[in-house]
Amino acid sequence: MDKGILIVLSGFSGAGKGTLMKALLKTYDNYALSVSMTTRSPRPGEVDGREYFFSTKEVFEEKIAQNGLIEYAEYCGNYYGTPRDYVEKQLAAGKDVILEIEIQGMRKVKKMFPEMLPLFVTPPDAGELVRRLRGRGTESDEAIAGRLSTAIIESEGIEDYEYIVVNDDLESCVKEIHAIVQAAKRAPARNKEFIKTIREELKLLSKGE
Repeated sequence: MDKGILIVLSGFSGAGKGTLMKALLKTYDNYALSVSMTTRSPRPGEVDGREYFFSTKEVFEEKIAQNGLIEYAEYCGNYYGTPRDYVEKQLAAGKDVILEIEIQGMRKVKKMFPEMLPLFVTPPDAGELVRRLRGRGTESDEAIAGRLSTAIIESEGIEDYEYIVVNDDLESCVKEIHAIVQAAKRAPARNKEFIKTIREELKLLSKGE
């Protein structure tokens, strides 16, 4: 069984990352969504191991000390992070694991998983981004202005990603992401063991062994 690859999905708020991930999981059976670990209390209807792995602050900090998290951050007094063992177990099972995080988290993940595949999701233009944010019906003008200010900062890091994914038509975008993932699996940087094996075989054959 081929090992899966880790896919980091980032993008502007309103770009449709969550919708894309759900569609990928529904359309193809080789994807798994990374489940984060948090110290916040479960909300009504949330299940441990589905929405989050719920933990105490002490257990979380022990995970940090043991290098058991790919990345983590503190937000509103609670820790949030990505458990390394869960991701590695899914990858070993052949699943392509999707991790939705922002650019700072992506850079941290890249240090631990240099072969991961970073994708940046964006709408076709800034006007469409504003339309989508307004279309939610939950964002005030002030909140939208804040998200646009954040998007300006995020746009400065787009070059750190391997591919840009323009989320215009959902079905087409899902197919495009899947095609990118399949092609990325053939990159030399993600096939080091295969390259090593074939080099050794060629050397043996050249010696008549």
